[in-house]
Amino acid sequence: MVGFIHFSTDYRKVSLNLQSETKNDTTLTDFSIINNNVSDDVMRAKQRFSIIGSAPALNNAVERAIRVAPIDLSVLITGESGSGKEFFPQIIHTNSPRKHNKYIAVNCGAIPEGTIDSELFGHEKGAFTGAIASRKGYFEEASGGTIFLDEVAELPMTTQARLLRVLETGEFIKVGSSEVQKTNIRVVAATNVDMAKAVAEGRFREDLYYRLSTVEIHVPPLRERGNDILLLTRKFLGDFAEKYHTPSVTFDDEARLRMTHYSWPGNVRQLKNVVEQIALFEGGTVVDAATLAEYLPMPTGGFTPTVAPSSSHAYEREREMLFNMIFRLQNEIDELRAAINERDNEQREPLTLAREAESTNVGANIVRFNPNASSILNQDQPIEDVEDVEATPHLTLEDTERETIKAALYRNQGRRKAAAKELNISERTLYRKIKDYGLDS
Repeated sequence: MVGFIHFSTDYRKVSLNLQSETKNDTTLTDFSIINNNVSDDVMRAKQRFSIIGSAPALNNAVERAIRVAPIDLSVLITGESGSGKEFFPQIIHTNSPRKHNKYIAVNCGAIPEGTIDSELFGHEKGAFTGAIASRKGYFEEASGGTIFLDEVAELPMTTQARLLRVLETGEFIKVGSSEVQKTNIRVVAATNVDMAKAVAEGRFREDLYYRLSTVEIHVPPLRERGNDILLLTRKFLGDFAEKYHTPSVTFDDEARLRMTHYSWPGNVRQLKNVVEQIALFEGGTVVDAATLAEYLPMPTGGFTPTVAPSSSHAYEREREMLFNMIFRLQNEIDELRAAINERDNEQREPLTLAREAESTNVGANIVRFNPNASSILNQDQPIEDVEDVEATPHLTLEDTERETIKAALYRNQGRRKAAAKELNISERTLYRKIKDYGLDS
């Protein structure tokens, strides 16, 4: 999982290098990584784990991790996928009395439901088919140290009950055994799920939730970290240029504004992918907002600029950029629609931008524009005059999700592991949704 940036050079030296990288860049001092209001402990932790950024919410999360580290309490780390949650258990462990003992990280969402109890608590020989010898689980292996349970919300209910017993009494029983064993372990868990909602829906035990969240640390998403986005961008660009010997890339002021106001639903992972694409294809150029838009998928929220463009030229360019995003989104929906139709063996004529009003699938609320709309952009005609606006019927979120899963299964010839990878969800989650939507057949 990509969270923050790893590099081996001195933390303060990196700040100086970044500030002197471009002489004509007047915005560098706005996002210096040195913050005089940050404690020395926080600075040392950020330097040790190469955490780049000076956003107050990020500094607060690091400070909470340092303060709770010496106290043997369970900690729950929350935050969106890709925001860097995996660094905070390491901060807690290395600043705790357990730092000389084992630290084990477990991705609960990546372990099949049938074997997760064995992985966590161990098993005896002959406990199940394939158990040819006794095996220690993570809770036994890491006794005296720290265990990090990532994606803890993916644990099945039976495993949640076993975990609750460990947290309350320090006791566990291996799979296939009747002997109670003791462990001395600290549990740090992380999730990108709304735990209160999961508890309300019966997907997570309420008592376990309160046990895990004795102390809760929230890692802010990238969109809430302000100028940290620009600092991370520069680091990614520098790393890419150094590794592959590509020409340098710079961004103009409007492109920087767009980057800091883009929602970044994939957080740092998405930022790294976008920056590396730009470094590859736009090397040696100055990237403007229109060029940047070609590399940014349009999320539900889209751009949320707080400063309006100051000239008619900027307005025209922004309007053209929005048109391009809409066209690209329409093409993606067309491809999904075609895959679903092919699965059902229905013979339909290819959809075009001018005839999509007849479709009733996942393209709800997408406005259709004339393919020649680019010529309209060069006229003084108001944007409301773009021809032929018609929305397709509304679909529920469940209908959209069900059709998306069906299409992924079809494209992967029913291979659920491949479909889960394509949808960027765990296999367990995919199995549950297949069952919920009656797609077993």
